[in-house]
Amino acid sequence: MSSRLEADHLYKVFGRRPQEAVARLRDGADRAELRADGATAAVIDASFTVDPGEIFVVMGLSGSGKSTLLRMLNGLLEPTAGQVRFDGQDLTALSARELRQVRSKKISMVFQHFALFPHRSVRDNAAYGLEVQGVPRAERERRADEALALCGLAGWEKSWPDELSGGMQQRVGLARALATDADLLLMDESFSALDPLIRRDMQDQLLELQKTLKKTIVFITHDLNEAMRLGDRIAVMRDGRIVQTGTAEDILVRPADDYVASFTQDVDRSRVLTAASVMDRDVRGDEADCDCETAAPDTPFTELCAISARVPHAVAVLDEDRELVGVVPRQRLVGFLGDEQGTPGTCDNRRDKGGEKVAVHA
Repeated sequence: MSSRLEADHLYKVFGRRPQEAVARLRDGADRAELRADGATAAVIDASFTVDPGEIFVVMGLSGSGKSTLLRMLNGLLEPTAGQVRFDGQDLTALSARELRQVRSKKISMVFQHFALFPHRSVRDNAAYGLEVQGVPRAERERRADEALALCGLAGWEKSWPDELSGGMQQRVGLARALATDADLLLMDESFSALDPLIRRDMQDQLLELQKTLKKTIVFITHDLNEAMRLGDRIAVMRDGRIVQTGTAEDILVRPADDYVASFTQDVDRSRVLTAASVMDRDVRGDEADCDCETAAPDTPFTELCAISARVPHAVAVLDEDRELVGVVPRQRLVGFLGDEQGTPGTCDNRRDKGGEKVAVHA
C-alpha cells in the first residue's frame, strides 16, 4: 500500500538567512545557536508517511513545531527545505493558484477555534467550502446537511452559531471539512478548547465517523492521552524535531528517550496496552490442550487483568492457531500499571521468571 501523504526532510526557519540556517542545522548546529543569529528553527528535518485511512497524530508541547509542521502539509507555510507529496504530487512545487485548488478540493482543515461565520447559519457555515468551490446552492446545501447529520447536528441547520454550545460549534467545523469530501483532513488542536467531557465526546465522534468514512487524518495535539486514543501512529516532537514515531504501544512500552518516557508517566496504560505488548515472548510450547482460560495477543489490558484474577497461574497467550506465543505473569501486569517500563524478561517453557506455573500443555 503506497502512502497517501509524505513529508520528506522538512525544515522551516523564520528570520534571517533561512537557507544558511538550514545548512548549519544539517551540519549539527542547534536552535540556540540560530536564535543568537536572528533565526528561529521551527521544524527541523521532519520526515514521515501517512497511509490511506490512517489517523496520524503529531504531539508535543507548545513551541515544539507541530502546528508549523501541519501548515506546511497543505502549503499555508512554504517549507524552507524539503518536500511534501500528496498522492505522489509534490505540493511544494505547485503555484499559489494550484495550491488553492488542492486545498479547496482535496485537503480540508479543522482549527482549534471554530472559525464559524457568525452571520451565516449552521447550514451555510457547513457549506462554505463547497461555496468556494463553486458548487450550486442546492447541491452544497444537500451535502452540508448530510455532513451535519453525520456529526449529530440534524435539525440545527437553520440555527445561528451563537445558539450552539462549544462542542456543537466544533461539530459544525468538522462538518464543513467533511462536506467537501476531501481526501485528507488536517486537524490542529481541534478539541483542545473544549471542556473535558465534550472533548471526549468529540473524540468518540471522530472515531465513529472514521469507521465509515476512512479518511486520512493528521491530528495535532499536546495531550498524550488524546494522541493514544485517536492515533493509529503517533509522532512525538521536541524542539522542532520528531524524536519518535510509532504506535501508542511503541511509545508507551519502548520510549525512544527520557523525554518521551516522561510523557507516558501519567497515561492510563490500561486503555492502550494489549496482551501482545506486555507478554513475555521467551516461551516454548505447542497447541494448548487444557481447559484453562487464555488470552489472545489483542486482548485488552483490562480484560487481561480480569483473566489473571480468575486463574492461579500466569496467563497463556495463544495465537489464532492456538499456538503459545507468550505468557503474562501477574507481576508483569502490576509493573505495567505502575512506574516500571515492564521490560520483557525471560522464562522457560513452563514457568515465568518468578516461578509461576503456566497452564499450557505441549
